[in-house]
Amino acid sequence: METMIGRGVACALGVALWMAGSALAATADHGKFKELQGPFASGEDVTRACLSCHTEAARQVMATRHWTWEYENPADGSKLGKKTMLNGFCIGDKSNEAFCQSCHVGYGWKDDSFDFSAEEKVDCLACHNTGGYKKLSGLAGHPAYERMEWPPGSGKFVEATDLARVAQHVGHTSRETCGTCHYYGGGGDGVKHGDLDSSLNAAPRELDVHMAQDGLNFACSDCHQAEEHKVPGSRIAMTAADPHGPLVRGQKSERNPATCQSCHGDKPHEESLLHAGRLNAHTDTLACQACHIPSFARGGVPTKMGWDWSTAGRMDQNGKPFQKKDDKGHVIYDSKKGDFVLGENVVPDYLWFNGKVTYTTIDTRIDPSAEVAINTFHGGPDDPDARIWPVKIFHGKQPYDVEHRTLLVPHTATPDDTAFWYNFDWPKALAAGAAATGQPYSGKFDFAATRMIWPITHMVAPKERAVACHECHSRDGRLAGVEGIYVPGRDGLPLLRTAGWLAALAALAGVLIHGALRILTHYRGK
Repeated sequence: METMIGRGVACALGVALWMAGSALAATADHGKFKELQGPFASGEDVTRACLSCHTEAARQVMATRHWTWEYENPADGSKLGKKTMLNGFCIGDKSNEAFCQSCHVGYGWKDDSFDFSAEEKVDCLACHNTGGYKKLSGLAGHPAYERMEWPPGSGKFVEATDLARVAQHVGHTSRETCGTCHYYGGGGDGVKHGDLDSSLNAAPRELDVHMAQDGLNFACSDCHQAEEHKVPGSRIAMTAADPHGPLVRGQKSERNPATCQSCHGDKPHEESLLHAGRLNAHTDTLACQACHIPSFARGGVPTKMGWDWSTAGRMDQNGKPFQKKDDKGHVIYDSKKGDFVLGENVVPDYLWFNGKVTYTTIDTRIDPSAEVAINTFHGGPDDPDARIWPVKIFHGKQPYDVEHRTLLVPHTATPDDTAFWYNFDWPKALAAGAAATGQPYSGKFDFAATRMIWPITHMVAPKERAVACHECHSRDGRLAGVEGIYVPGRDGLPLLRTAGWLAALAALAGVLIHGALRILTHYRGK
């Protein structure tokens, strides 16, 4: 299917491009600011200097999910967010804060004593550095302040971060700064999402038309435009359908400015009248991504499609932990984590989705005899807010309490005598994790099969590489498992189809008989 920017979109997109281009022209050289000359002993010292000018920035950040890691589900009022949610990858944050919080926009969150009201704890450099800055796993959100071995025991060293230099060269957010966390969540590049990985930093047009360096060269913030540091667009609170025309950038609206329709409108196709009408009618049923993202993990970085924790803890012949790699050098087994299933150029699964999601939490009683849904996407063909979405379905195997029938969060990452990555002792790791989360724990555990759904919304292909019509309009096509719609080429009643063929054959026979009779009567008349 082909897509063009509609006439009504040109103004909106033009404004967006103008804003993106003008944002690159800084009006201040931070290297000349006395407050940023340093030296700085810590990240907090840099933040204090930033706040001497940007007086409201910390308070704004502290009102966002990037700071709280918490969100109230509008569907049921439950508390969600990285702080408490489960996943099928590293499973949970509790007891592992010092490791996981390298992706928090703050300094020092290592346990429940973290002060969320302390403005100097906000990390301005995490999002606004332009290079030379890295928050190391295990340091509770801090960068290296002195030369240190990292990872511990690796024999590799990192140098102390030059905080003054980094502070003097701050700038607008970029794909690189956003990707530092959003590409590498779940333990590695491209692990979680499937449509977000480091290949987007230098994306060719074939990978993503919006982020292509030889194309629009969008930063993440061109779509996810923040106001007062609140960044719109989240897999936890998604807009599944946005049946409206385009927004003019800068226009105040209750709509999510990160949807496809906010730029392209809900009737974006402009080819011949008949063809465009047919394609635009699809937007009543399909998310734009369903046609315009033919596959994910197609930039050369594989994504994890499966993770089996039950096999973790195996040792090599010398009694040491080990890794196993595939022919391309990608890890497919790690003693710390178990077995992985990787995927590249993956064709998505498709399902109805209305933006509402429910989650399995540490309090949810599960049925371990069936695959446990970590999250459930809601919606159906009769729901006006639902569209058919492309998704990544991730399959896991993770620990649960046999008696209480609840999923467990293991203590894995921060070094002590109960951390699984350091002692390979499941009973200790699970007991420590349960204590940290406040879960009851019987001491008896096993591993349950799980599944988790991830929406696919990046890696938008050029229009000439969109999903072809026959890929859906066929019996075993992409939409084979989607119910509630009639798809020509896929569906039809056998009796009706047989009757149609019989009618066609009868018509053909009638034509042949009529022609034969005309020929016979013609010759008889002579």
